[in-house]
Amino acid sequence: MMEWYLFLPQVRLPVSDIVDRAQRAEDSGFDGVAFIDHLEAPGQPAENIWEAMSIATWVAARTRRLRIGHLVLCDAFRHPAVLAKQAVTLSAASDGRFDLGLGSGSWPAEFTRFDVGQQDPVARVEQLGRHLVSIRQYWAGGQQPTPAQPIPLVLGGSGPRMMKLVAEHADWWNLQANHLDRLPRLADAAGSARISVQQMVGFVRAGSDPAAVQEVSNRRFEHLGTGLVCGDAEQLTAHFAGLAAQRVQRCYVWFADFAAPQSLAEFGETVIKNFPRAAP
Repeated sequence: MMEWYLFLPQVRLPVSDIVDRAQRAEDSGFDGVAFIDHLEAPGQPAENIWEAMSIATWVAARTRRLRIGHLVLCDAFRHPAVLAKQAVTLSAASDGRFDLGLGSGSWPAEFTRFDVGQQDPVARVEQLGRHLVSIRQYWAGGQQPTPAQPIPLVLGGSGPRMMKLVAEHADWWNLQANHLDRLPRLADAAGSARISVQQMVGFVRAGSDPAAVQEVSNRRFEHLGTGLVCGDAEQLTAHFAGLAAQRVQRCYVWFADFAAPQSLAEFGETVIKNFPRAAP
């Protein structure tokens, strides 16, 4: 079974367009939507970016079925007691549709600029480990209310220390697009965590020029290596079937055309419908 999430960085787009894309994804058969978590847009500090938990709450209030989450919240930005409380609140408000995605931080430049977090990546992962224990304790009764239903924990990362945390704590392990070639080597280290991947897609819609789609996608995202795949519905169906054969159970689809509404609708009709639906 495969789950389908729209990966939608809340950069550049007005809030109304983000809501519209989430609603169109819901209508097109996606199971969830995931945002990013940065204090500035990575590599584009002058660009607009909306705060992660606020945008998730806003979208949750304007959708009916989509699960809401992040790839991933930065542990350094929130005290674990605050984050645990936020997660319980958003889960309750959305009737249990919130996934808590966490990582140790991927853009150290903003730690310096905003005087938050640590530059040492080892120290950041160690802190995340301590905070994961604290969050579980808060959910188990250290705070009130406790979660009315389980809040899935998604951990993103691929280093050896992070994989140890995945095996110990995670319900889901997500492999980011720029490390997708490492999936066969890392999958066993995830332990019992279910596997998800972030995949950039250059979708060749019906009637569009494959060469043009490939050129634009490569120009924007060629640095992702195997994390970028281009093709029509038949080619993408085959690609995702290959990921499913590697035990991937969720794909966070990141569209090279910034999730144009036409792409969401056609992808749902011609790709998602080819896969058995995940159990509720």
